[in-house]
Amino acid sequence: MILLNTASAGTLESSDCLVTVSPAEKLKLEYKGANSEVFAERTMQLVESVSKKCCLSGAEISIQDQGALEITIKARLETALIRAVKGVAKE
Repeated sequence: MILLNTASAGTLESSDCLVTVSPAEKLKLEYKGANSEVFAERTMQLVESVSKKCCLSGAEISIQDQGALEITIKARLETALIRAVKGVAKE
């Protein structure tokens, strides 16, 4: 999977997250949120898992977590990646 542009998915509402992906040479994660220290390792493992599943060679991924469940983060990440591949940058 090769990202064509920057795209995002999600919101900054409570119990959600905003995921933004951009093309990059290697995988880089920026994870922010009230509990980011507690869930940073779990989220990095999730990002790596989705990246392998999608054959993603590189991306800059920013996640602003507002208390989202793991399944929500995964869905937002997958949606943002699809949008970046298709060239659709809207939310």
